[in-house]
Amino acid sequence: MNDNRFSDNKAWFLVLPATLLVAFASLIPFMAVVNYSLQIVFSMENHAFIGWEAFREALTNDEFRGAFFRQVIYTAIVLGIEVPLGIGVALTMPRTGRAVGPVLVVLALPLLVPWNVVGLIWQIFARGDIGLFGAFVNNWLHLDYNYSTGSLSAWFTVVIMSVWHWTSLVALLCYAGLCAIPGAFYQAARIDGASRWAVFRYIELPKLRGVLTIAILLRFVYSFKVYAEPLTVTGGGPGDSTTFMTEMLANTAIGQFEYGKAAAYGLLYFLIILLISYVFYLVLTRVGTSQGSE
Repeated sequence: MNDNRFSDNKAWFLVLPATLLVAFASLIPFMAVVNYSLQIVFSMENHAFIGWEAFREALTNDEFRGAFFRQVIYTAIVLGIEVPLGIGVALTMPRTGRAVGPVLVVLALPLLVPWNVVGLIWQIFARGDIGLFGAFVNNWLHLDYNYSTGSLSAWFTVVIMSVWHWTSLVALLCYAGLCAIPGAFYQAARIDGASRWAVFRYIELPKLRGVLTIAILLRFVYSFKVYAEPLTVTGGGPGDSTTFMTEMLANTAIGQFEYGKAAAYGLLYFLIILLISYVFYLVLTRVGTSQGSE
């Protein structure tokens, strides 16, 4: 019996024009970046070809390596907090009853706030003199907290800001995955006398591997290219302690007017994100496959 599902499904023709348009619109700026990365740009009319020199400089540049190291640490911290916290929030959310709608609305509210507005909110909220959060940490916890002068305070602020803004995304995705689990699985677990941990370990977690893969990949990409939020709050400071890759690229291109160097940095940045995302995808899908076969 022949499988004619692909030939019978003509819906992909509807998205083909949009796909071609997006691909074409993305290809032109990408080729411009590749062109600039091989040149030193004195002005928009005066260029000089230098080959791979900008790439070699990027790999030995302390500024690039420092920004990349801070980016990796930031991404690892926020993923390590947001993914378990999002799963925990999803497990406590009601799945039936009148409370479902209000809980989902409240949980989705942080995701509706634009990134730069989130930075403005936390810029005021975390101030030690007029911000509720800053005053609580300084006056009630008696800690020396000032994100404009202390590197540790700045890091804590940008991390807790990301957790507040993006944990809802992980929670909503996990909640959708939990709601898709058939009730027969829970009934069988109750009959067998399974503990709550056993239900989570052998029923819920394996069924969540698909949405968790999407959630981790989305949060990795978003956190690895974070820009507006920490820039608005700390401006990359104090010093360069919260200067991540995106801000370093913007400073190189706009602040220093080194378009060729910034283009080379941007291509390396793109390749790093692409490579790590692919590794994440392979690891998560293999883990999910091995769990499903147990």
